[in-house]
Amino acid sequence: MKLSVKDVARLFNISEKTVYRWIQIDSLPYYRVGGQYRFNYSELLEWSSTRGETMSSELFEGAVESGECDISIENALTTGGIHYRIEGLDAEDILTSVVSLMKLPESINRDLLLQFLIAREKLGSTAIGNGIAIPHVRNPVVVHSEKPQISLFFLESSVDFGALDGEPVSKVFLILSPNIRCHLALLARLMFVLKDDGVLKALKGISSRNDILSAIRRAEAGIAERAPAERQGGAR
Repeated sequence: MKLSVKDVARLFNISEKTVYRWIQIDSLPYYRVGGQYRFNYSELLEWSSTRGETMSSELFEGAVESGECDISIENALTTGGIHYRIEGLDAEDILTSVVSLMKLPESINRDLLLQFLIAREKLGSTAIGNGIAIPHVRNPVVVHSEKPQISLFFLESSVDFGALDGEPVSKVFLILSPNIRCHLALLARLMFVLKDDGVLKALKGISSRNDILSAIRRAEAGIAERAPAERQGGAR
């Protein structure tokens, strides 16, 4: 999905001038097409997650309206499951462990999925701060599932994923989705939910499955409340 400067300004609720400043100062990922700046949504999500910038809920609202997928994080996490005491000495060890534990459709090749996850991690850390990583593949169509699922893994010991905040990873979320648009919508919504204090508290305390799902349910309820304010708010 290629976006213009105007699109990026709308998604972050900022001015176009700020977009150009982020390009020059904050390494906002971009391409030059016909002399104009163009942006990839997936790369913007990754960039924003490591820098604490919040994107508009516009994309995942659109996915809901179009009926392309169920983007409830609570439902996807219920499908994918929550797992505890995952062992591993480094990021590759952890990825190997989580892929072996995931509830995957028979059509998905676990070895292929692992290879894609390792390759993505080598491009740059998927750690987003607060001890959380969200490993994912750049092209989710390759390993698509029939319905969205998110798996959460609590690590037995924290592992260095090269996070920008320097904090080792102790929680890993892994997303599988039916198509690219659904994948992006889930990733955006998950990053929104992971900024919620109640969710972060539940994760930090390694709470029970029910408590974690309850915290996520409350955070998702806030998305509907936030959307009107985003549309009315001014760009910074």
